[in-house]
Amino acid sequence: MKYLRWLLFPFAVLYGLVTVIRNWLYSIGLFKSRRFNIPLISVGNLDAGGSGKTPMTEYIIRLLKPHYKIATLSRGYGRKTRGFLMATPQSDAKTVGDEPAQLKHKFPDIDVAVCEDRVTGINKLVEGHDVIIMDDAYQHRAVKPGLSILLFDYHQLQDVNLLLPAGNRRELFNGRKRAEIMVVTKCPADMGSDTSAQLKKMLAPYPHQKVFFSTVAYQPICRVTDNTNDTLMDDDTTVFLLTGIARPQPLVNYIRQYTSRIIHHKYPDHHLFSLKNITKLAQEFSACQDQKKIIVTTEKDVQRLEEQELQRLVIALPVYTLPINVIFLNNGHAQFNKLLEN
Repeated sequence: MKYLRWLLFPFAVLYGLVTVIRNWLYSIGLFKSRRFNIPLISVGNLDAGGSGKTPMTEYIIRLLKPHYKIATLSRGYGRKTRGFLMATPQSDAKTVGDEPAQLKHKFPDIDVAVCEDRVTGINKLVEGHDVIIMDDAYQHRAVKPGLSILLFDYHQLQDVNLLLPAGNRRELFNGRKRAEIMVVTKCPADMGSDTSAQLKKMLAPYPHQKVFFSTVAYQPICRVTDNTNDTLMDDDTTVFLLTGIARPQPLVNYIRQYTSRIIHHKYPDHHLFSLKNITKLAQEFSACQDQKKIIVTTEKDVQRLEEQELQRLVIALPVYTLPINVIFLNNGHAQFNKLLEN
């Protein structure tokens, strides 16, 4: 894989040149960024996937929805439909994408929309809403948000990352200057001030930018079929872990705190689980002779298990999910919340 990345390096240079020219054309006004008379909050990253955009979007929803009429807007990555769509409680990953489906199922009282053209999507949502949260919109320069939140994965920030397709970076690091807020996500919960200072130095924020640090707080596992919490993981538990996310290692590390018996069924990010995939999982689970065994997956992956052809198998299995929350370090939530509320 390392050698393949270097073979792709010339294409990464070409990709970087295109993104630099594109951003420059927006900066000088030759390409127009549309402004709207409604608060727009953009949540995004410089790398492709895995920075925690959906948990951050959920945090913002929880913060603002008691006081404002909220809508979320995203492209709906991985869906099999096109154009503008409003999610419903019955929407699945094929209809609106896994992340919008997750948001709608968790927050049925807010409007969740998908549209490839964000300008079109915003125009359809302006009426009747106080604020629109745009998920994964940092590179969508056709819209000028009122507040841009840029996320960096703690582990990736300290690695050398090449541009696509040789690496995972969508644009050069200096693209961070467009953000008002930068958040380093998935930090160790006990991260010290020296590490925080080192990471902030790496980010080299501009005078107009605020930097925050957050960690992931895993919640008790709950059964997918009825949201009950009727079991615990311990040394005697064999966990069949099913993931189709960009970076499952932090989840694996978390489960290892409870049990070393992990059988990982690992698939690419946004993978649409097939009947063959879940049949294989069910067969291996059935063949396992351990007395205490469960299947654990993520909230995002659950959305791709909602397919009718998969439900027959899923319902018969003890499938649990691990909800996560965002926790700001160093009491940063107070300042972060105030910036959003303003």
